[in-house]
Amino acid sequence: MTQTRTTRLERGRGALGPALELVHTGRAPTRSVLTAELGVTRATAGAVAAELEALGLIQVDARPAAAAGSQGRPSHRLSVAPNGPVVLAAQLHADGFRAALVGLGGRMVATTPGCMTVPPDPAHIIDAVVEAGAELLRRTGRRCLGAGLAVPSAVAQPEGTALNPVHLSWPAGAPVRALFTEALAKAGVHGPGGRPLEGFAGNDVNLAALAEHRHGAGRGARHLLCVATGHRGVGGALVLDGRLHTGSSGLALEVGHLTVNPAGLPCHCGSRGCLDVEADPLAFLTAAGREPGPAVSLLQQSRELLRSEYDDPSVRAAADIVVDRLGLGLAGLVNILNPDRIVLGGLHSALLEADPERLRAVVADRSLWGRSGSVPILAGTLDHNSLIGAAEGAWQPVLDDPLAALA
Repeated sequence: MTQTRTTRLERGRGALGPALELVHTGRAPTRSVLTAELGVTRATAGAVAAELEALGLIQVDARPAAAAGSQGRPSHRLSVAPNGPVVLAAQLHADGFRAALVGLGGRMVATTPGCMTVPPDPAHIIDAVVEAGAELLRRTGRRCLGAGLAVPSAVAQPEGTALNPVHLSWPAGAPVRALFTEALAKAGVHGPGGRPLEGFAGNDVNLAALAEHRHGAGRGARHLLCVATGHRGVGGALVLDGRLHTGSSGLALEVGHLTVNPAGLPCHCGSRGCLDVEADPLAFLTAAGREPGPAVSLLQQSRELLRSEYDDPSVRAAADIVVDRLGLGLAGLVNILNPDRIVLGGLHSALLEADPERLRAVVADRSLWGRSGSVPILAGTLDHNSLIGAAEGAWQPVLDDPLAALA
């Protein structure tokens, strides 16, 4: 019997990664679904699931309750292991950072924010966020398999350099991936067997789009456009056929520098009236006549203003201005990309929820595809989606080859 199981596992070893990704993204809730998705025999699917469970990555419920009215033996239920390993995820933004431990399935195990003035030397804040993550690992005792970092800048791949971190006052070309890897070693964050971890780094909106596609409002979309504004600036990302489109070197979808108001504010890129300065939290607060305060982030101040004072004429007018600018930019993107779904994040999702019809009307009126068929525009559903996206980048080697990653 043992020899038979070993033979089945050897036959299905190449399916371990695809099987783990199916469970990770919720697309294989049962062993019968896993069998069908992988295109293998029931016995091979059972051996694959058993191996993933032995690795501590998933949980197999061998005796689930049968659904009402169903016939035959119910299939084993599959889920990520509730006390399984985690990855360290980190996000940097203009007002500080956030660190988290994230398990499979995009589940946040622990998180901690940090507020600090971002220094010109990126090493200082990267060291701080990694130490915060290391403290979470010490506190929880979880096994760490990887680490991912989200930054508000285009990040060249595979070098991991931040090419335009204008909202962080860093020099162009800051080697964030290398600094992140060094900080992990200094903080004593190691992988299985004590081996050094190679950190992953990516653009925050790209990673938010990946997270929403796998676990949130973008799940099931074939061509997903994500546009978001967090603490400063506006970013965009595109998922095509389930894969993040980053261009030839990681710089695709710099939507923040679409011109939406030719006579508008000067932008950091040298142009005027870009989405980056016309549709972010600072633009909203300024249009509403509110002086930004230092106590909390610009994003938090903007959300609170929408929540508590939306009926104030000045706040409503400011929201309408930002929505119209955003809608103009989205319409252009719809004409070029023809996505089947748009997901908004940060302040943009809050503006959509405050007045969903206005934004959809602007996009429909200004875009060819919007007129011929409505493009769904949805608010992101994941809290801290850039963090979860950073975790996705860290989990990817495990999803690609679980045995090698855990060896």
